[in-house]
Amino acid sequence: MRANRIVLATTNRGKVAELAELLAQPHLELSSVVDTLGRPLVVDEDGDTFLANAAVKARAVLAATGLPSLADDSGLEVDALDGRPGVRSARFAGAAASDQENIDALLAALAHLPDPWARSARFRCVLALALPGGEFLTAEGCCDGWIALAPRGDAGFGYDPVFVSPELGGRTLAEVSREDKARVSHRARAARALRPHLGSFVRGG
Repeated sequence: MRANRIVLATTNRGKVAELAELLAQPHLELSSVVDTLGRPLVVDEDGDTFLANAAVKARAVLAATGLPSLADDSGLEVDALDGRPGVRSARFAGAAASDQENIDALLAALAHLPDPWARSARFRCVLALALPGGEFLTAEGCCDGWIALAPRGDAGFGYDPVFVSPELGGRTLAEVSREDKARVSHRARAARALRPHLGSFVRGG
């Protein structure tokens, strides 16, 4: 049986690694859009929801490669900030902000709220799979917690060092192993919701 190939519509190496691990199964090959095209594909993510952005990325990569394309759009929603940074999570501190700059901006915005109960937040992830025949599949996952007063841990990426999960005993997502993170993360939950729908796609190869 030939391998079925899905192109991951992201240039974020952390997301590529996580999705490849979460969705791994026999006869399914996952590659990044950069590895597939030999260059990044610039997509205007101007949607106001995670679903809208995931959809436009998946369809753009499908059009560019002709291959099934899976896009992730995810971010951090902080209740005290009315759901921000939300779809602008990667750009919270500016268009070309680094992870550390985004974390610094978030902690500054919450500096007047020292109590954990006032810093409640969630990670949300939407996965969108666009197939050449026109079929379009989506899945969503959430991870609830709160924002730490300062970064802790050196694993993960993005806001992981300041996101505390009660399911992980009050540790941040950057303080635990990849296996522990995969039990509770928003991306892992979205991937688990999507996996059953990949069965017929894989068997069709």
